[in-house]
Amino acid sequence: MRTSLTSANLICILLINSVLLLLPFTSHARDIEITPFIGQMFSADLINSQNGTDLVVTDDKNYGLAIAWQDSPNGQGQILLNTVSHDFVSSSDLQEQSFDITYLHFSGVTQLKQQNYVTTISLGIGATYFETDSKDEIYPSLTMAFGTRYELSKNVALVTELRGYASYIEEDNQLFCQESICHALLEDGLWLDGSISVGLAIKF
Repeated sequence: MRTSLTSANLICILLINSVLLLLPFTSHARDIEITPFIGQMFSADLINSQNGTDLVVTDDKNYGLAIAWQDSPNGQGQILLNTVSHDFVSSSDLQEQSFDITYLHFSGVTQLKQQNYVTTISLGIGATYFETDSKDEIYPSLTMAFGTRYELSKNVALVTELRGYASYIEEDNQLFCQESICHALLEDGLWLDGSISVGLAIKF
C-alpha cells in the first residue's frame, strides 16, 4: 500500500537534490526565481486488460514548484517539480484505483520579451516517478511548454503555462498489476500528460 509518508519522503529528497543541483549555478547566475503553481492535468487513457478498450483516467489538479536562474538576458535554467494524483476504474474488479505521478525535470527556458509581457518556450529532460498500490517505479521523460508571464513588479510576475510530458515505460511493465491481476495496461509503453497551470514567480 502506498503511504503519504512515502510520498513526503520522495518529495523531500527531490527538493533537496534540486537545491544541490542549483548551487553550482548561483555564483554565476543572476535573479534566482521561485514559482509555486497550480493547474489542471489532463492524462492519456489506459488500456482495459480484459478486452483492450480504452480505460478513462481522471483529469486532476496538479501542484508544483519551479526554481529558475537567469542564465542570459533572454534565457533561464530551470528545475521543475510537478505532482498529480489520477484515478481510474479497474478493468479486473471494477473498483476505483489511484496512482500518483511526480515529475522532476531540468529545463532551458527561452524568453521572448515585449515590455512587461514575456512569451516563454521551454524544453526539459528528467524523470517520472510512478506510485501505484502495488509498485513504485522511476522512468525517463521529456517535457515541453509554452507560457506567458506578465510582470506585476520588478520582482513579481504572473505566470501561465501549457505543458506536456512524455514518459517512456517498457512495454512489458507490470505497473498496474498485482500478482496475476492487472487493473490496467499502458499503451505502447508511453505515458502522456498535459497541463494548464498558473503561478506566481518571485525573483530574489
